[in-house]
Amino acid sequence: MHRTIFTTPVVNTLLRAFSRGFLKLTGWKLDGALPPDQTKCVLIAAPHTSNWDLPYTLMVAFALRLNIYWMGKRQIFAWPFGPVMRWLGGIPVHREQSNNLVAASAAALVAADGPVQLIVPPEGTRAKTRYWKTGFYWIAHTARVPIVLAYMDYERKLSGLGPVFTPTGNVEADMAEIKKFYAPFKGKNWRQFDHE
Repeated sequence: MHRTIFTTPVVNTLLRAFSRGFLKLTGWKLDGALPPDQTKCVLIAAPHTSNWDLPYTLMVAFALRLNIYWMGKRQIFAWPFGPVMRWLGGIPVHREQSNNLVAASAAALVAADGPVQLIVPPEGTRAKTRYWKTGFYWIAHTARVPIVLAYMDYERKLSGLGPVFTPTGNVEADMAEIKKFYAPFKGKNWRQFDHE
């Protein structure tokens, strides 16, 4: 995995202090922590309904001392923003060529040296959607790493890390269980997603 803002000394410390201060000042509360034995995992980023999710996610990651990477559509990595987005932990996704994305992401997780948390938004888009994509599930299953249920509830100004979930391979049953956990949380544009 490439160097990011989370692995850059001094900058990391300064941004952690800024993030904690900003979140506290704006009324956000943080909950949960990454278990010490879960240094490699897939983090679900849900609900994902706004462009504001990225800056808040980065601040929460700093505050909780995570080393995150996240996936975004390749268009946001175009010049001149590409190098900055990569430094922020971004990995460009070619949606039209996503057939090998699961295998490549799982291989990168396995090969990573040190702690890494890969954030994947299950909706796959900020637009209104009814169904979650299962890429995050199969990445975790293939890499044999757990899924950490991360959330951001704009209504209660609450964000954090929920339970650790180990995929069983029964995707339908597991997805139903995961979505049940997310039912009470509301994204910034909460009407964009139906939890059913």
